Amino acid sequence: MTDLQPTAAARLAQLEWRWKPFVDLTRVEVYEMLAARNTVFVVEQNCVYGDIDGLDAEAWHLLAYGPGHDAAQPPLAGYLRVLLPDAADADVRIGRVLTTAPFRGIGLGKAMLERSLAHIRAQWPGTPIRLHAQAHLQGFYGAFGFKPVSEIHEEDGIPHVWMRSA
Repeated sequence: MTDLQPTAAARLAQLEWRWKPFVDLTRVEVYEMLAARNTVFVVEQNCVYGDIDGLDAEAWHLLAYGPGHDAAQPPLAGYLRVLLPDAADADVRIGRVLTTAPFRGIGLGKAMLERSLAHIRAQWPGTPIRLHAQAHLQGFYGAFGFKPVSEIHEEDGIPHVWMRSA
C-alpha cells in the first residue's frame, strides 16, 4: 500500500452515517439506495426478484456515504434496512445489507452491523433481532450473536438461512 492509498481504518473513519426512517429520506437518498440494491442484488448477483416490496416506507434505513468528488452528494458506500416489530412479526428484522463495489474489503459490513445493532438496541431494547442471511455469511453474522433458526433453503436461486439474536 502506498502513502496515497488510505488504510481500511482511515476509509471507515471518513464515512458519513445516516440513520433515518423512510419519511425523512431525501429523494436522492431513496434513489441511491434503490440503485445500489439493484446493482448489488439484481445485477451483480444475477438475481431477478421484486426488490420493491412495500416494506421500505415503514422501515428505518442506515446509509453510509464515502468521501467523493461531489461533497454535496458523496457516493453511497453501504446500506441496510431495519423492519420494525408489527402485528405479524414481533422481531426487529435486518435486511438488504450491502456494500458497494468501491468500498468492499475495508470492514464496512462489520461497521454497519455494529452501528445498526447499537441503534436497534437503543430504540427497541430487549426486542429479538432476526435476519435472512445468505448461507455463506453465517459465520459473519454469527460473530454478532446470530444463530441459525431455520434450515438452509433457496430463495431466488441463492442459499439462505434465517438467523436470530436475542
